[in-house]
Amino acid sequence: MFSIETLILIAGSLLLLGIASNKFSARMGVPVLVVFLAIGMLAGSEGIGGIEFENYTLAHGFATTALCLILFNGGIGTPYAAFQSAWKPASLLATLGVIVTAVITGLAASWILGLSWLQGLLLGSIVGSTDASVVFSVLRGGGVHIRPRLANTLEVESGSNDPMAIFLTVGLIEVLTGQTPFGFGLVTLFLNQAVVGTAMGMAVGWAGAWVLQHIRLEAAGLYPVMATALGLFSFGMASELGGSGFLAVYLTGVVIGNRRPVFHRGIVLFHDALAWMCQILMFTALGILSFPSRLWDVTVPALLIASVLIFVARPIAVFLCGMPFRFTVRELSFLSWVGLKGAVPITLATFPMMAGLPAASVIFDTVFFVVLVSALVQGWTLPAVARFLKLEVPKNQKTPVTLEISSLQNVDGDIVDYYIDQDSRASGCMIKDLALPDGVVIALIVRDEQTVLPQGRSQLLQGDHVVVVLRPSIRAMVDRVFAPTRTHVKELPQELEFPLRGSIKVCDLEQFYELKLADDGDLTLDELVRQHLGENNVKIGAVVQIDQIALHLRELSSDGTVLYVGMSILAEPAEATDSSLSATSLPLE
Repeated sequence: MFSIETLILIAGSLLLLGIASNKFSARMGVPVLVVFLAIGMLAGSEGIGGIEFENYTLAHGFATTALCLILFNGGIGTPYAAFQSAWKPASLLATLGVIVTAVITGLAASWILGLSWLQGLLLGSIVGSTDASVVFSVLRGGGVHIRPRLANTLEVESGSNDPMAIFLTVGLIEVLTGQTPFGFGLVTLFLNQAVVGTAMGMAVGWAGAWVLQHIRLEAAGLYPVMATALGLFSFGMASELGGSGFLAVYLTGVVIGNRRPVFHRGIVLFHDALAWMCQILMFTALGILSFPSRLWDVTVPALLIASVLIFVARPIAVFLCGMPFRFTVRELSFLSWVGLKGAVPITLATFPMMAGLPAASVIFDTVFFVVLVSALVQGWTLPAVARFLKLEVPKNQKTPVTLEISSLQNVDGDIVDYYIDQDSRASGCMIKDLALPDGVVIALIVRDEQTVLPQGRSQLLQGDHVVVVLRPSIRAMVDRVFAPTRTHVKELPQELEFPLRGSIKVCDLEQFYELKLADDGDLTLDELVRQHLGENNVKIGAVVQIDQIALHLRELSSDGTVLYVGMSILAEPAEATDSSLSATSLPLE
């Protein structure tokens, strides 16, 4: 048995090797999963490290804790918009898709390995789900840049399909050991996993987000720790009640991340670092647990099973579940190819070992080999497949510098980095001509890794990074100013008022927000309002309505000049009058 000092040395060495191998992985295009597993295999009893480790119970406990933290981090980084655009196809893939994949793969495995059909289905269930840790790493780590709807579907599916895989695995083990009858008992087990996991995840998420927003802790470092505790509590309570802890901790992370608690950025950075540590140590530990000599014995059958899984089972499941949601054939083909396997199947493969099933060793070695094949074949080729199917989108340029808001109180503000593309609406414009809403501050311009202090006459050039401080409520309006003209941007929210300076020219407003306010674009908002209201009706609270646009007078100077106007988009367009540009003036009495 190793001393604690030796264990600390081993852990530190593995982390350093993991970080170095991640750099190698990024350059060579090899999935980090494969590199970490390879390091573990080299460090194991049959490698140069000679570390003896065959404790499946300990490995299961460690991998479960690591997966819990990785899923929590994945949830924190998943916006509600991802769920809104992808929850329907992702939910079907996470349930019916896993069942179809497990059945087809399992029947093939029972024939190839000579197992009983229940043992074959058990193997198929173990490899039936996509792995969140690998998908998050590939899609968020810069390896593949695809259309948002596809990325969201894959992320939500991988974060929510573990309950089905666990239900099938645990249920079939209980059937094989005689603890649960095949049929109604399995259905009850699944419903309990899904319902309890969802309820606990949402409840702890909402309660935890409220606590994080209102509690006043003395040390900033306690906020990330408290968020971690909430995730672990959610996982543990759901598991104790018979639900899916993995689903619960993922949903808790989603709710907390979208509720933007105090010290939000610190929480995100802390869990990003924690997730990387978990990935490195978890994959390396699972690699140490394997025996390369035993893997060699299952090479041929494992390759056949992996081929069925990759080229038959996953595509059938994806096309069956994705066709009703109007995905194109190319998109469905890509979704079929991203059936990445990772730590979850290897962790689930320890269940039969702990249950003492007769074929447990063969199942574990086969699953381990299938995961390696999946990571190598699918993970390595993802960028090429995305390009071949013409689904790749331009990579977001990262700013060389960042600004942060660090506060132990709620701050109604965001810092956003906008990249000026060649056809951005703001390209070539001076800052004073951007028609930005009131309260938006351009804090910094980064040009060729040099900082430029912004002034009104500063011109924005292609390739610039513009760091903007703004309120979240007006983000949609600012997005339009900096968005490329070819990019589809969200419609401006209706009935939400955007504050604008009275000195902004109509032509600038029309250019950036695709509006039509007047035939004479050289008019300022002050002059436009006076033109419609008349000098005697220019009062605070007066409203000028032009088609579907309403301009509310909010502030006047001492000499009557309009300083600020609140612009809002009306739900229904005003009826046209005889002129092509109609306006209604509603002065305040």
